[in-house]
Amino acid sequence: MSVSLQSDDFDISAELDALVAGRTSIGAAVTFTGLTRDMVADQRIMDMTLEHYPQMAQAELERIEAEALTRWPLLEGTRIIHRFGTLVPGDRIVLVITLSAHRQCAFEAAEFIMDFVKLRAPFWKKERTAEGDNQWVDAKDADKRAIERWQTPNEQ
Repeated sequence: MSVSLQSDDFDISAELDALVAGRTSIGAAVTFTGLTRDMVADQRIMDMTLEHYPQMAQAELERIEAEALTRWPLLEGTRIIHRFGTLVPGDRIVLVITLSAHRQCAFEAAEFIMDFVKLRAPFWKKERTAEGDNQWVDAKDADKRAIERWQTPNEQ
């Protein structure tokens, strides 16, 4: 399966090795790893809890992956892992790997996937600050603008 939701951490090298094993047609492997930060808007973050509806989140990640494979038919493989549960600063949250014979396709597809995962995947994030406050994280305007560049003329 190329899309996984999990509470456990992941091993980037093992995931990449499994995806490229024995495949000599691949000339580019792009990886993106999202990490939990310790500061957001001048507030120290102690941890972040990611909640989700498993079937809904799985379906949306698969839809995003399928759209990338349609837009970049030269992609030779993808892998998306998104974690849930409580994470502390420095923990890995998300992994996106894209494979292609050429780097441009792999870079563009990875960026597309991450832009849509960030905005459209149904995860709800709550940050706990050093002051003990719990606050839900809203989508940022920059995330909304990031996906606009991927819209086709029919979608605008």
